[in-house]
Amino acid sequence: MTPSREDEYAQQEAQLDDLYREVILDHYRNPRYRGSLPSPTTRHEGYNPLCGDDVTVELLVKGGIVEEVAFQGSGCSISQSSASMMTEAIRGKTVPEVESLFGEFTAMMRGSDDIDFDRIGDLEALEGVRKFPVRVKCATLAWHTLQEALRRLDQGADQAASDERAIR
Repeated sequence: MTPSREDEYAQQEAQLDDLYREVILDHYRNPRYRGSLPSPTTRHEGYNPLCGDDVTVELLVKGGIVEEVAFQGSGCSISQSSASMMTEAIRGKTVPEVESLFGEFTAMMRGSDDIDFDRIGDLEALEGVRKFPVRVKCATLAWHTLQEALRRLDQGADQAASDERAIR
């Protein structure tokens, strides 16, 4: 008996879920750009008081381009994987591109179906998290921390990074 279209779609969806799970676990086990930058132009620390996840995002922005990015933190596999995936997604992009990607990612996490999945790439793996509202904060922690670091960069208010550079 030939499987129905619904059965085929269900099977494809299950295979995608497995693939996405693998992507998330790979980023958790082998985080990209984990560490710190010697002279970041901006940095910000984020904390989720609901679960205790924390993340620090550091950026080196030159000429409006995110040349380097690093994160540090601890927490669940979702928060740490999301931070790792974010660093890969934003490195080498202009600040406006990063801000646009932030909007696209957070819209996806809020349940929007009007997402350009080609544009967000592997970040699509985190889409399933939105089925668990309490975990959405885990997935977006690094992104909101990034947004605050960019806001501080725009305002020229990142005194911590400039103080740190002055000490060296």
